[in-house]
Amino acid sequence: MRNLTLLTDLYQLTMLNGYYEKNIHEDIVIFDMFFRKNACNGGYTIICGIEQLVEYINNLHFSDDDLKYLKSLGLFSDKFLDFLKDFKFTGDIYAVEEGTIMFPKEPVITVKAPLYQAQLIETALLTIVN
Repeated sequence: MRNLTLLTDLYQLTMLNGYYEKNIHEDIVIFDMFFRKNACNGGYTIICGIEQLVEYINNLHFSDDDLKYLKSLGLFSDKFLDFLKDFKFTGDIYAVEEGTIMFPKEPVITVKAPLYQAQLIETALLTIVN
């Protein structure tokens, strides 16, 4: 699988950097992903994208090219970029099975992870599953 680690917003990366600088990046957080209403006024939604999300998370890492690009932005310290070299998602993800029928405002996915890891996967999670 191709490396999609930078399938994120610059905002997410600057937040990671801020958490790292404030030394709160390892704090454990929990967040839920849900949807507010069914598409096209439908009565339910069939969930898909869970398998792709798992594949994304299993392959999540910062390549040398990723780190070189981030360094070129001039926004991140060498210390922070060195920290990202060893990035590996270590959190827990609880999700409904692919193809499950769901209704608005029910948790589709729950993420429990260190703050910096949960923050990094937010954009990809919303992009892949939404």
